[in-house]
Amino acid sequence: MDAPAPILRMRGIGKEFPGVKALDGVDFRLLPGEVHALMGENGAGKSTLIKVLTGVYEIDAGEIELEGRQVAFSTPLAAQQAGISTVYQEVNLCPNLSVAENIFIGREPRRLGRIRWKEMRRRAAELLKRLDLDIDVAAPLSAYSLAVQQMVAIARAVDIDARVLILDEPTSSLDASEVAQLFRVMRRLKEQGIAILFVSHFLDQIYEIADRMTILRNGRLVGEHLTSELSQVDLVGKMIGRELADLERLEGRPPAREGARLVEADGLGRAGAIEPFTLTIHQGEVVGLAGLLGSGRTEIARLLFGADHAGTGTLRIDGEPVNLRSPRAAIHRKFAFCSENRREEGLVPDLTVRENIVLALQAARGWTRPIPRRRQDELVGKYITALNIRPAAPELPVRNLSGGNQQKVLLARWLILEPRLLILDEPTRGIDVGAKAEIQRLVAELSDGGMAVLFISAELEEVLRLSHKVAVLRDRRLVAEVENDERLTTDALTETIASGGAS
Repeated sequence: MDAPAPILRMRGIGKEFPGVKALDGVDFRLLPGEVHALMGENGAGKSTLIKVLTGVYEIDAGEIELEGRQVAFSTPLAAQQAGISTVYQEVNLCPNLSVAENIFIGREPRRLGRIRWKEMRRRAAELLKRLDLDIDVAAPLSAYSLAVQQMVAIARAVDIDARVLILDEPTSSLDASEVAQLFRVMRRLKEQGIAILFVSHFLDQIYEIADRMTILRNGRLVGEHLTSELSQVDLVGKMIGRELADLERLEGRPPAREGARLVEADGLGRAGAIEPFTLTIHQGEVVGLAGLLGSGRTEIARLLFGADHAGTGTLRIDGEPVNLRSPRAAIHRKFAFCSENRREEGLVPDLTVRENIVLALQAARGWTRPIPRRRQDELVGKYITALNIRPAAPELPVRNLSGGNQQKVLLARWLILEPRLLILDEPTRGIDVGAKAEIQRLVAELSDGGMAVLFISAELEEVLRLSHKVAVLRDRRLVAEVENDERLTTDALTETIASGGAS
């Protein structure tokens, strides 16, 4: 049978920003009742294409058709009223309002000007029940997990008669059971004829849920494929424009050099955050922290960077007892910390790429000793090239960069300081496979050059790929420390986490 006519078609879409051609003649089509994955590296044009479609940006070239009619949305509200709804990774709802209020905000059932609360709650409960979600709709949204909040956002989108549903990185903060629940909802919506545009960096999820995929690279269309007809190896090759060998495990990586002891934590701890732990980090060594969310990984990182103060134990640097009273004291010791929350604790979105990169160096010098502009340009140009930051536009506001390139800007900020210890907390979360591979290679190169790295990742495969030894945490306790040799596997790490180190 012939495929149904596309519910959405985009032809020759072009979009430029100052000095950047974000989209160049991109075609895209979406069929009713399908899950269609939009694939590409960070900076490939995925977010721009979605924003053009939903009225956030005006297109510079091309045309958009919805159900055979040419459309041009000037605002996201206009797109929503036409039946195109978007649920973003960071749920755009009101946590202080109830679940029912969030679903019907701006569309509350009324009588004689008054909200009919009972009817609104009944309708909200019925709507969520159709999505296999049984919760108290009168409770505040903040009482529920991010996964439930995303379901509420989807329920709201469906209730406003969405025919096209865009899910932008909806699984990045969900665990396996929550992802399974979301996929059940997506399949149910697909059966109802709703077309779903799905964006995710998790390839296994793409191959589980998507019917077709469109691949972008550097703002251009690479191709459209049935998921069942394109292998993951070929997909990655098309996304990054080079062979998968660049992404393979760092096989044969030499063991850590027998460097001097750089950091020695002995009984270091903080009440309510992390139980007292003992950990040694040598020069040139990558130490991985493995554990479930909330196990204490970030708490260890913050103690070693002086962001939190230890209540017990001692910390030695180069054999000398120290008390890191603040991050400034840690920076003085040439420690650097890339937080997992790059938006709130890392980047300054309104500053340029250049200003963000030199921020830590300027702070270390003091504001009375400004870095000469020529020196800034030299340093920034060096790290833009070294980290392959795209676009290579130092005066572009950093908020205009993709997530992966923002992460590289944050790395560049700390690498300029030439740190002795680099603490990386989830440096590859939410970025594509190409940018992830570049960051992983950089970590390996830095450690080979003598830099110590404390590496935190929820992906055990990534921890194993990079670390010389792994410290395992559970329930805010460091329960085991294991050397990373050929006998250490993700299954073994998982068992160690589950058993609390008993295995």
